[in-house]
Amino acid sequence: MKIVFVGAGGVGGYFGARLAAAGADVALVARGPHLAAIRAGGIRIESAQGDLVQPIRAEADPAAIGPADIVFLAIKLWDLEATARQIAPLVGPQTSVVSLQNGVDAADVLRAAYGPERVLGGVAHIATTISAPGTIRHTGTLARITVGAFGQPDHPRVLAFADIAKKAGIDVVASPDIAKSIWEKFVFLAAFSAITAATRLPKGALWKAEATRETVRRLIEESVALARAQGVALASDQAERTFGMFQSMPDAMKSSMLHDLERGARLELPWLSGAVVRLSARHGLEAPTHAALVGALAPHADGAANVRS
Repeated sequence: MKIVFVGAGGVGGYFGARLAAAGADVALVARGPHLAAIRAGGIRIESAQGDLVQPIRAEADPAAIGPADIVFLAIKLWDLEATARQIAPLVGPQTSVVSLQNGVDAADVLRAAYGPERVLGGVAHIATTISAPGTIRHTGTLARITVGAFGQPDHPRVLAFADIAKKAGIDVVASPDIAKSIWEKFVFLAAFSAITAATRLPKGALWKAEATRETVRRLIEESVALARAQGVALASDQAERTFGMFQSMPDAMKSSMLHDLERGARLELPWLSGAVVRLSARHGLEAPTHAALVGALAPHADGAANVRS
């Protein structure tokens, strides 16, 4: 199976390197200094799961790689529509395309570009940063990838990839209900991203204040209500489960949105809390807590240059 990760950052780079180290046929689409470093010395993983320096094929132009069996998009949400067009050389008649992005809009964009029969769903659970060009630092020990076909629990491409990933020692789940899996993460991540970015604090520091914990609870409840309005079969106690996940997280944990805010980068705000507000309105629902944090973070959404201008 020929596997391509479009985006060689913390998600695509980490899982691509682990698969390549086990002998899988993997290529990365990358750019800039990160691409140059990978080409020069391989991709370096620093992780409690084991450090690794792995030679791996990396290209700037998808056409240099050609059609793949499965293409994973591991890019920021604002790049989705442009990237969906750029990956056309990777997509042959039998190619499956999977988004590992954080939001809930990606599958619709990919279906419009390539048809529903080629689009699978995916979820990545991992905390990473690019600590230097070519180097990915994995924080914590969680590193899970979930893949599934919408409406088809036993899709052969999903099962084949899961088998390869297991042989590489990756924690992989073949989800029988990938829409549910995507929304379970979204409910958590929309709240986690918004509250850590708005407070500029990691989980432990913000969790000390009862009022902030209650804000987290309201953020979760608004997203759960939206998921149910969308027809997603979340568990009856999903809000409490998600709140419990917050409580059990390491105190030092920050969201990728907070990392982006700290370095003055663009934020995924419109596709996380912004999406909760936008989609809730379609169903006649209100999401006032998400809306308030969207307002608080809006000046930073396009990055530090926009704030300074």
